[in-house]
Amino acid sequence: MKKNDLLESERSYSGAVNAIIIAVSLTGFATFFVKGFHIWEQWTVLGHMLLGCALSLILVPYLYLHFRRTQAFRRAGLLFSGIVLALLFIACALTGWQMALIGLREDAEWIYTLHAIASTSFVLIIVLHVFLHVAFLPEHRKKSSAGTFPSIKANMWKHAAVSNLCIQGLIFAATFAYMAIYTGNQMADAAIQPYQTPYGEHPFRPSQTETSHGGFVHESDIANSQKCIECHTDIGEQWLSSTHQQAASDPTYVTNITLLAEKKGIEATRYCEGCHAPVALLTGQLTEGGEHGGISGTPANTHGISCMSCHGVKNIPHIKGVASYEFTPAQAYLFSDTDSPWLAEVNSRLIELSPTQHKNDVGHDIISDPKSCAVCHTQFMDKDLNDWGWIQMQDDYGAWLNSPYSGQHEQNFSESEKVRCQDCHMPLVKSNDPSADKNGMVRSHHFAAANTFLPLLRGDKKQFEAVKAFLQEDKIRVSIDKPSRNDLVQSTSFMNEELRDSSEASMFYYLGEEAKISVVVSNQGVGHNFPAGTIDINQAWIDFSVTDSAGREVFRSGAISKGGYVDEDAYFYRSKPIDRHGQLVWKHDLFNMVGSSFKRVIPAGESDVANYKFTVPSWAKSPLTIVATVRYRKLNNDYAKWALKDKYFDIPPIDMGWDSLSLPVKLRKEVEQLESRASSE
Repeated sequence: MKKNDLLESERSYSGAVNAIIIAVSLTGFATFFVKGFHIWEQWTVLGHMLLGCALSLILVPYLYLHFRRTQAFRRAGLLFSGIVLALLFIACALTGWQMALIGLREDAEWIYTLHAIASTSFVLIIVLHVFLHVAFLPEHRKKSSAGTFPSIKANMWKHAAVSNLCIQGLIFAATFAYMAIYTGNQMADAAIQPYQTPYGEHPFRPSQTETSHGGFVHESDIANSQKCIECHTDIGEQWLSSTHQQAASDPTYVTNITLLAEKKGIEATRYCEGCHAPVALLTGQLTEGGEHGGISGTPANTHGISCMSCHGVKNIPHIKGVASYEFTPAQAYLFSDTDSPWLAEVNSRLIELSPTQHKNDVGHDIISDPKSCAVCHTQFMDKDLNDWGWIQMQDDYGAWLNSPYSGQHEQNFSESEKVRCQDCHMPLVKSNDPSADKNGMVRSHHFAAANTFLPLLRGDKKQFEAVKAFLQEDKIRVSIDKPSRNDLVQSTSFMNEELRDSSEASMFYYLGEEAKISVVVSNQGVGHNFPAGTIDINQAWIDFSVTDSAGREVFRSGAISKGGYVDEDAYFYRSKPIDRHGQLVWKHDLFNMVGSSFKRVIPAGESDVANYKFTVPSWAKSPLTIVATVRYRKLNNDYAKWALKDKYFDIPPIDMGWDSLSLPVKLRKEVEQLESRASSE
């Protein structure tokens, strides 16, 4: 290609290139320096992305033509700055396309940083490049017909200015048009009218829930988990397996919430729904004519504890529980409520390109505080629901505060660090999620805890194994105390003294003798009481067994019958709530509860001792094998059959801790019996 042809080709590109460089620079610096969350800023981000993509495409042939035309010039400074510009362009283009296609990820912040530095440097080097060109251009070239800038057409700067004014005009026009059409996420009316408030003027009582604006919220502000999953796929899949997602569809909850609605009216279900089905509560469904979260197919039932149910909590009014959180709707990005797949893609792209507001909306500091768990894992009942008076129910947060793990208790473990609820129930796991930290880690949203029956009911083996592994992480330790007796003596016969290097003689029992065994159960890994949560319907107990060497059972406490029932004389860790008539509240109908007749739990860092007695039978063959196992299952059999109905199945127990002991059995010699008889006479 001839020199004049190269020049003409370059000039054909230069007008558009310079105009777009100016536009990209203006929109880029605007998004960087203008703080806040504005509709104008979002349109500017979109404009910057589109202009940047266009620039990266049109600049390639322009740079090629420019280098071809100027390669014969012998000006080192220009050559060097030109090469630097080319390298900076490559960096800008690659990082720009990376962000345009994938967005800004937490674990790849360096891409945005590199893009910002490379872009700013690109603009500055262009200025330097132009300066060097003018400074070292020979005088005869300046006076020639081509002028100082032969590749630039006449009136190019005027056209560039007009083009940029048009671009800014389009952005402002789109901003005002969108503001006129879209009114924003204002306070919503209750989904069901008229909305009854039998528990006072507050719309959510007896739940302790609040909203930032004091009213109801749009369904799209809280029942939008599927949209979250589109970007946060890994975390979404974990949540779909979790008990949180099934909080409203859990068949036992469905049974209980239906019973509450029948006995007390649907307005009373607000007490439970603030935690189990926030979608129903906050949208105003829980009044006559509405549908509570236990009704299949409703948004509340489908979402359970949705993504925004937790991530929309910005403040916590108090930590007495019963859903004592304040929900704050997220700021809406452009086209957040659209049904158009094209506009929905624009919305997703905006969030990925400019996630600062999104992170501010869903990443409140309170979400990493154990108080965010307290709002639902602490519970009380008042007179307005039980017609009796105020009573404290589960209080896992209070138990954690009193534990050595909270760092706020005088009996802290030596040199121990604070362990939060999130550290145990949401451990860091590897993930390709866009919110992953620099090490590619996110907090697990499986929320593994103690619910063993829900994953089995759904056939979710992965979740069940995660729960099983969590329960068996050496949190509960079992130790069988070696018994002692006063008549144990060592031999007085002559022997090597090294053989006497024993602090105690081996323990044994005689046939026909009463044995006394103590089992120590230590809560050395649970951050609160063991067991916790709904301990009236869960089962935790000691399975204590004694067999002889022939495998015959000598004694058993805590066995499970073929019908799935645990030996009622077993040593249980549980509570027995009672109603005002002193009858057992076994259906978890807590609105009838006025207190507890029995409660046994083990606080964190403490131990409990269970004592057993049995007589060694005459037929027992030595040695005796004693095994003590702490077993757990959710749920107890009576409640499971009532609540699950046709979905009932035999829920297997999980062995959380165990210990064994072997004890010799001896036959008492007749001479010893005669001597004993003579001494008594």
